[in-house]
Amino acid sequence: QVQLVESGGGLVQPGGSLRLSCAASGRTFSSVNIGWFRQAPGKEREFVAAMSWSGFTYYADSVKGRFTISRDNAKNTVYLQMNSLKPEDTAVYYCATGYNWARRDTTTGFNYWGQGTQVTVSS
Repeated sequence: QVQLVESGGGLVQPGGSLRLSCAASGRTFSSVNIGWFRQAPGKEREFVAAMSWSGFTYYADSVKGRFTISRDNAKNTVYLQMNSLKPEDTAVYYCATGYNWARRDTTTGFNYWGQGTQVTVSS
């Protein structure tokens, strides 16, 4: 059983930065694909970024150039560095693990999910 715990969310002004963390237990990140998704009130959960077990990365167009996904295998933790934040980035952010890279930008490509962390971008 894999357990994922996100942290690092909070309130930030437009243009600011946050770094989200996702700590895993039960399985190492080095052997699975990792995804970050987000869900705003009244909207469906949407893809943000993904990293394959081998290190390939993939981003939603809306965050490309502003967000960076990374992984620290020694700490069994993945990160989402978010820069130049916008009000439309406000959402609950979730990390997930899975094995189907072909479905890296869909929720169906991931099996285990964290509980989410709230990110609010507002002045």
